[in-house]
Amino acid sequence: MDGVRTVRVLLAHDQPMLRSGLRRALEGAGELSVAGEAGDGAEAVDLARRLLPDVLLTGLRLPKMDGLAVTRALVSARLPVRVLIMSAQDTDEQVLGAVAAGAAGFLGKDAAPGDLVAAVRTVAGGGAVLAPLILGRLLARVAELLPAAGATPVAPVLESLTDREREVLAHVARGHSNAEIAAALTVSETTVKTHVGHVLTKLRLRDRVQAVVFAYEKGLVLPGK
Repeated sequence: MDGVRTVRVLLAHDQPMLRSGLRRALEGAGELSVAGEAGDGAEAVDLARRLLPDVLLTGLRLPKMDGLAVTRALVSARLPVRVLIMSAQDTDEQVLGAVAAGAAGFLGKDAAPGDLVAAVRTVAGGGAVLAPLILGRLLARVAELLPAAGATPVAPVLESLTDREREVLAHVARGHSNAEIAAALTVSETTVKTHVGHVLTKLRLRDRVQAVVFAYEKGLVLPGK
């Protein structure tokens, strides 16, 4: 389609049949193309360096280097490649480990093709994605670390943010899109994007996923509110 940039994806998985299925799902959606395939982690890093795809779609279990090691390698090399992990191994520790390593998204292996395509597009566009069930579990876990009701909700580390930036962060933590935040605050989406960028920079966060976890950990927002 004229004027629409094709998103280039690198697939990394040790099972050729699974890679073939992912290729069909992605390329059948339009505006997505598979730039290459890797059967192990070392090959994934090498191809990512040479092909510079928009997104690396990888599993956790890979020969030679696992998915987290691959993610850390790409982040350390400062490659403009966003990582989306898709795995049946979705324990809280593994998901948090993926976020800490620098992954921009995490989906279960049972994700529907439409959800996978949407996630790839979101990650390629600079956003972050967690499967709803996974995000729900993580927020429940974070809730256990929150201060008791009535406690001061704003941690000292948030003092670097302006009042408006705190408002934007709270909206992000509740899962609101830029358009929804713009409507709620009566500002433009461009202004919201600017505020989100300032929040991530000031708090030294990589993306919106880390911002969500941070906001709940620091008590800026409480579950259900």
